[in-house]
Amino acid sequence: MSIPHRRRPRRPQTPLSRLTLKVALLATPVLLISAVTVSCSQEDDGYRAAPAAPAGRASGPGLDNPVKKDIAMRLVSSAENSSLDWEAQYSYIEDIGDGRGYTAGVAGFCSGTGDMLDLVELYTERKPGNALARYLPALRKVDGSDSHRGLDPNYPRDWRKAAGDEEFREAQNDERDRVYFNPAVQRGKSDGLGVLGQFIYFDALVMHGDGDDSASFSSMRRKALAKAKSPAQGGSEKTYLNAFLDSRVWAMKQEAAHEDTSRVDTAQRVFVRQGNFALNTPLSWKVYGDSYHLD
Repeated sequence: MSIPHRRRPRRPQTPLSRLTLKVALLATPVLLISAVTVSCSQEDDGYRAAPAAPAGRASGPGLDNPVKKDIAMRLVSSAENSSLDWEAQYSYIEDIGDGRGYTAGVAGFCSGTGDMLDLVELYTERKPGNALARYLPALRKVDGSDSHRGLDPNYPRDWRKAAGDEEFREAQNDERDRVYFNPAVQRGKSDGLGVLGQFIYFDALVMHGDGDDSASFSSMRRKALAKAKSPAQGGSEKTYLNAFLDSRVWAMKQEAAHEDTSRVDTAQRVFVRQGNFALNTPLSWKVYGDSYHLD
């Protein structure tokens, strides 16, 4: 049994009231910024709450702009699900054989790495007695392994059933934002990166998560900063992003399930070479040999 390296910051255990959650979920459904933010300053060297970017750096809308966020989700979905329809992935669930148990939903929540457990706990706080609540004891036991014990045979069926519930979809959005999207945007802005760089951070966090091991997001960032200055330090955005992608490719090749690096080579590096740091459309890229285009 392979133990996954990908570990996430745990969701705070103090439940928010439904009223607070409803207030947090107002605004556009595309841009769901969680009421709970992650403090990343304790996790990697040199990071602090995102200051204003230096003059002339990372100007214009960030990845948290609703239009840019939708583009980011389509790019991730092309690599994770071979589809640009990211909103169809709330019901997705399968074991892809990477040692992380079941992978599911819009951000690849995994039964073996804690984030699926956090998601189901959040959903159950908001809606007790939901279709997945009875699996919480099993999810706690399989955390840290690739085991399906206590989940088979009906967990995938019940996940797909739950995906028809708007509250479950909102919970997926909130956990995606709390654990992956918001930290990526904050760190990207603090490093002086534009929308493309923030997306590159987001995609890395989705696949690798964060932690202390050599294949985590923070490790990639440290290696990149050791080779190139970030834009916030006065460096070239293109040079820094290529250094980060070099460390990302190394991390991907450490796992057989992720050794195909086309989501970097024929997608993200293409945008870097083009100097499309604002991630403006039209966009054309390839993943696993399949071609995609956004106007």
